[in-house]
Amino acid sequence: METLPDFLRVGLRLLSIGLNPSLPSVRHGFYFANPRNRFWRAFNDSGLVEHALRPGVDAHEILLRRDAIGFTDVVKRPTVGASGLRAADYRQWAPVLEDKILRNEPAIAWFHGKVAYQNYLWHTVGIKPDVDWGEQPLRVGETVVFVTPNPSPANAAYSLAALTGWYDQLAARLGR
Repeated sequence: METLPDFLRVGLRLLSIGLNPSLPSVRHGFYFANPRNRFWRAFNDSGLVEHALRPGVDAHEILLRRDAIGFTDVVKRPTVGASGLRAADYRQWAPVLEDKILRNEPAIAWFHGKVAYQNYLWHTVGIKPDVDWGEQPLRVGETVVFVTPNPSPANAAYSLAALTGWYDQLAARLGR
């Protein structure tokens, strides 16, 4: 199966966790590659980085090396949209994500969307709580969990300004 590589290392400040790779992201080799996805615009406009980065593999390598920001997904199987995921995908991949978090010990695990976090919890610890935006009461080991709206173009309920505001709150939690 062709998918996106993880950008991980021990001691990350922040681990960005998408639901699963989009087909454009797999084709281009980097996260949030769909030009209609608002991640990179919100990220670059937020306090998470000092200088805007051009979306691409190089941006991920810079973020990993310079800013200790990594990238992965709850499910590594690419689909056209979230509706293409099955319970079997979460059963297979959520425990793999949990292992990545526990092994790499990021300060904060950043889930893009409530669906990503709820399905992660359901398929690792067997709970599916109501989730609010922001910092969560549960941890993964010592890792803080923070949830923001999914920047996917399919999630038009949240504007670019709203996404940037949540990313700024995450930056504040990181002490930036």
